[in-house]
Amino acid sequence: MPKPLIGVTTYLDQARWGVWDLPAALLPAAYPRLVRESGGLAVMLPPDDPSAAAETVARLDGLVVAGGADVEPVRYGAEPDPRTGPPARARDSWELALVEAALDTGTPLLGICRGMQLLNVALGGTLVQHLDGHTEAVGVMGRHPVTPIPGTRYAALAPERTEVPTYHHQCVEVLGKNLIASAHADDGTVEAIELPSPTWALGVQWHPEMGEDLRVMRGLVEASGAR
Repeated sequence: MPKPLIGVTTYLDQARWGVWDLPAALLPAAYPRLVRESGGLAVMLPPDDPSAAAETVARLDGLVVAGGADVEPVRYGAEPDPRTGPPARARDSWELALVEAALDTGTPLLGICRGMQLLNVALGGTLVQHLDGHTEAVGVMGRHPVTPIPGTRYAALAPERTEVPTYHHQCVEVLGKNLIASAHADDGTVEAIELPSPTWALGVQWHPEMGEDLRVMRGLVEASGAR
């Protein structure tokens, strides 16, 4: 059988390589590596016109919304906190449209860090704009344990308490419509969210691409292949 085709969203930023210094669609190589090692084929989805989201998702077997910049607070009806980073409006518009298209069509969806927060916002949830203790230092990935909630999809994938790579300063505040929490950090922070079956939509606040645990991504790839 062909391997499932997994779309992964990208950054849109100024970048330098060789003699060039140009706007670029960027994706850390750890993301396609994780997709590949989990049995899928990765394709990059740079920001585009949101009107193209439905057609794009229709050609995919699964969708990963990658980490990145803070979601603009206007998206969930809040004023920006001074500690909230600059907006990435092209990404917000494009990725929210992708999430909505995936949910409309039942396309398996995994949100990673920012991607989990976007899934929550897409369904009407809100975010805490600043949280201490979940980032080691600027540009340094931290680690902390998360505890799954029994009976959830995430717990079926990773039933034990697990140490995960983490780098975030925002988190879920109010859960979006029909979403449930499926893992917590020791301080009570919601670390994973999901929609009940049969929809396969899972968000994790940590960065599985920065570790060796394939279970979350493998769950997405297997669900994508089953379609």
